[in-house]
Amino acid sequence: MRVDRAFAFIDLCGFTSFTEHHGDERAVLVLAELRTALREVAARRGVRVVKWLGDGAMLSSTMPDAVAALVVEVDHRMSTTIPSLAVRAGMDNGPVIMFEGDDYIGRPVNVAARLCDLARPHEILATEVVAATVPVWLQATALPDVEVRGIDGSLAVCALAPHPTGPHQHLDPVCGLTLAADHMVLGDDGERYCSLACAGSS
Repeated sequence: MRVDRAFAFIDLCGFTSFTEHHGDERAVLVLAELRTALREVAARRGVRVVKWLGDGAMLSSTMPDAVAALVVEVDHRMSTTIPSLAVRAGMDNGPVIMFEGDDYIGRPVNVAARLCDLARPHEILATEVVAATVPVWLQATALPDVEVRGIDGSLAVCALAPHPTGPHQHLDPVCGLTLAADHMVLGDDGERYCSLACAGSS
């Protein structure tokens, strides 16, 4: 069955070195922290964890903005609890084949995985298709086209990051992101949130 999905591959930079220096028991605790964060944020934002990939994961959703917001939130959460490790991610969106009900085959999956490999610490690399649909509080900065292994031609990519907050900033009490107040939504309780997903879970 062919479906349209947004995908992200996310992983921890420097995890192998971290394990070497801190031992496997500490590494397992870090992985548990990452997976707990991904499960909790994915459930709130309407994103599916397709599969675990060692120190990372493959994510999918019908909503590219939700996937982008998840990656930013998880990076913020992990950098707060484990500053020595950084999250990176790659994203794409488009038609794929759903295979045996729990896997996806297609170019967007491959592109997202390769962009994750190219991303630097705390960086989200996304195709222009994804960049056009991100939340209002995220900015997409165009980067030079990249050559991606296994993909024909060069790709136009953007780096996604929260807009600078300026003097009028506000803390989302659910996800913990500090954003420009005019980029946030007002919840029924009068509080400001990054999205309806966070407003609805308060």
